[in-house]
Amino acid sequence: MTIATFLVALLGAMALGAPIAFALLICGVALMIQMDNFDTQIIAQNLLEGANNYPLMAVPFFMLTGELMNAGGLSRRIVEVADALVGHVRGGLGYVAIITAAVVASISGSAVADTAAVAALLIPMMRNAGYNVPRSAGLIASAGCIAPVIPPSIPLVVFGVTTQLSITKLFITGIFPGLLMALTLAVTWRIVAKKEPGGSQHAFDFGRVLVSLRNGVWALVLPFVIIGGMKAGVFTPTEAAVVAVFYSLLTGLFVYRELDYRKVPGLMLAALKTSSTIMFLVACAMVSAWLITIANIPAQAIAILEPFMGSPILLMFVIMVLIVIVGTALDLMPTVLILGPILVPVVKQAGIDPYYFGVMFMMNNAIGLLTPPVGTVLNVVAGVSKESLDKVIGGVWPFLLAETALMFVLVFFPSLVTVPMKWLM
Repeated sequence: MTIATFLVALLGAMALGAPIAFALLICGVALMIQMDNFDTQIIAQNLLEGANNYPLMAVPFFMLTGELMNAGGLSRRIVEVADALVGHVRGGLGYVAIITAAVVASISGSAVADTAAVAALLIPMMRNAGYNVPRSAGLIASAGCIAPVIPPSIPLVVFGVTTQLSITKLFITGIFPGLLMALTLAVTWRIVAKKEPGGSQHAFDFGRVLVSLRNGVWALVLPFVIIGGMKAGVFTPTEAAVVAVFYSLLTGLFVYRELDYRKVPGLMLAALKTSSTIMFLVACAMVSAWLITIANIPAQAIAILEPFMGSPILLMFVIMVLIVIVGTALDLMPTVLILGPILVPVVKQAGIDPYYFGVMFMMNNAIGLLTPPVGTVLNVVAGVSKESLDKVIGGVWPFLLAETALMFVLVFFPSLVTVPMKWLM
């Protein structure tokens, strides 16, 4: 009955057009009424505790880092390095897009922002070189989905806050799966790029590589500063976000000198607008998460999934299929906020490593950014490339299927995630 109340209230509010944050509040209130425990003070207290969260402070700083990178020339220099390394091979700009997306993702951690930046830089280059633009847009959209998995992923920060898992451990666990996503896209692109008319844009020139590395070294060092600092225990994820902001700010102002200090307040405002939406979502989710615990919904979910609890791999398979279906209708962050607090106790009960599950859960939700009808990242790429959404959907299918196949391979062979995780930790 409690699960039914939760689902009816949540889905009913969404069907009526309520924003996700308010839908989460409404389902929380519905649970309180159903338990005969309605108290506005509890709602207010959980809202404040949800927003007043130290790890959550990393979100606005990483968002600002992305804005400063784009305005300060760091993103463009990452593209130049990748182009010098692999731009000369057939389909080279596709590999450039994958490398750039992976490096940018390891700095800012936002799929939508990273995809928009990479698409704005590379789509015009690929169009002028004669590439199939919808297919190129599909590749860039798929590469942008590395950001929620590889550190410093903003969704992993939110997942860690709402499920009370270590964000640093989640970050470290996401490194190898994120790299596997990039490798999978590269292999898939190699297959489909045989049909591309665009050949080499320039011959390989070692001197050009050295020049691009010299110009881009300041941008390329930042991921190692962030991840290395957290792994060494020098700073927390929140402190790493602050370091990233000051590093990208100083590099844009004084090293590359492309960042106009008068534009900084506008960049801060843009980052804060996006961050405020995420933080309000988390605050509202903390209300429903608290009530989910009080109403003992995880225990009821365990009872429903009891037939699969004896086999961790089968349970993971069932959960992943469920999330694939949910991901076609819900965006990434609401899915994380709604299902995270329910499913983490279930997988713990089944003996599944919660950090392995967290990264797999995030990979699945990242793939959901590519699935219509919602497909947030698809819409971003379609807008930047000025191609119709139907054409971009047609171009994304090979990469979407490849990433989905990789996800299920990691479900059936969890050691591919857990062994590198233990080694890195």
